[in-house]
Amino acid sequence: MSLVNPNVEKMAGYIPGEQPESLDVIKLNTNENPYPPSPKVREAIAKITDEQLRRYPSPDARVFRAMAGSVHSVDPEFIITTNGGDELLSIVFRACLLPGDRVAMLDPSYSLYPVLAAAIGATPVMLPYRINGLQWHLPEEIFHLDARLLLIVNPNAPSGTMIDPHTLERIAHSFSGVVLIDEAYADFAPQTALSLVHKCPNVILLRSMSKGYGLAGIRFGYGIGRPELLAQLYKVRDSYPCDAVAIAAATAAIEDQPYARGTWMDVIEQRRWLQKTLMDMDFMGPESFSNFILATVPRGRSAADIYAKLKAGGILVRYFNLPGLQDKLRITVGKPADNQALIKALRRIVAGRSISLQETA
Repeated sequence: MSLVNPNVEKMAGYIPGEQPESLDVIKLNTNENPYPPSPKVREAIAKITDEQLRRYPSPDARVFRAMAGSVHSVDPEFIITTNGGDELLSIVFRACLLPGDRVAMLDPSYSLYPVLAAAIGATPVMLPYRINGLQWHLPEEIFHLDARLLLIVNPNAPSGTMIDPHTLERIAHSFSGVVLIDEAYADFAPQTALSLVHKCPNVILLRSMSKGYGLAGIRFGYGIGRPELLAQLYKVRDSYPCDAVAIAAATAAIEDQPYARGTWMDVIEQRRWLQKTLMDMDFMGPESFSNFILATVPRGRSAADIYAKLKAGGILVRYFNLPGLQDKLRITVGKPADNQALIKALRRIVAGRSISLQETA
C-alpha cells in the first residue's frame, strides 16, 4: 500500500525558478521586483516586540486588511490574507473542487495550476492561448465552459499579455463556477479587474506582495472577493497563515503607495526600453504589461542554447522546455545596469563570442 495519496505519487511536482546562493549573479528569472521594498518595511520589522513573537499572530491580519481595503477602496471584509498567493490558490482548489471536477486554465499559464489539480484528482481543461504574429488570442471556448473553476493569470504568465476588464466580465458572467483572476502582476499593468468583485459574485482576485512591493522573501498574498465567498475559503485555510513579521512588513509596504508606484514606473520604463532593444536585435514578442518579457529568439537560434550560455556567463533567465515555448525566453525586467548587461551578453552570444559577468557589467 502506498504511503501517500496515489494522485500525488504519480504526479510531477512544481519546479520553481532557480534561486542561486551566490549574489554574483544577474537574476532575471523569477520576476522579483528589482527594487527593495519601502524603507518603512524595515522600520516596521524593527518595531516587532518579543511579546509579538511569543504570541500567535492575528489570524485574519486585520491591520493589513484595513490598509489594503483603503488602497483598493473596498471594505476589509472583501479581503482574505494568505501565506503568499500560492496559498490562496491551494485553498480555492480545496474549497471548490472534488476529485474528478473540471478546472479550466489557459495554456500556457502558471505551471503550478496543473500540479494543484493533479494533487486532488481534478481534471485540468487546457485552453490553448496561442500567439498569432505579435498577438495572443483567447480561445472561443472560454465563453462556453463546462467546469467548476476557471483560472486566468492577468497579465498572463509567461506571455505578459493582458485581457481587458470588459472581456473578463463577459467570461465571468458566462461561467457558472468560480473565476479566479490571478493579478500577481497587476501593479505593472494599465488596468485591473477590481471592479468585477462588485459586479460578479463568482470572481476572486489574487494579489501578491512579491512582485509590486518587493517582498518575495516574506511570502504574503491576499485575495479580493465577495465576503460570502471568502467565508467559505476561511473554512479550509490554515489557522494562522501569516506571521507577525510578514503582516507588519506587508502593511508598511502597501501603505507606502508613493514609493511602490515609483518602483512600478521605473520597471515599466525599463520594460519598454528592454523590449524595444530586443526587437532591434530580432528577438520578437507581444507587448508585455508585466515585469517580464517573453522573447522569441531570432530565427535559426536555439533558446535553450542562449539560456545555457547566459547562465554560464552569470545571467539567469527562464527557459521553459514546453510545447509552444521552446523557442522563447522569459526575461525579468531588472535595474538598468542589469538590463544593459543582459543586452551586452546577448549581442556577444549572437555574434558567436563567449561572455562573462565581468565583460558585460
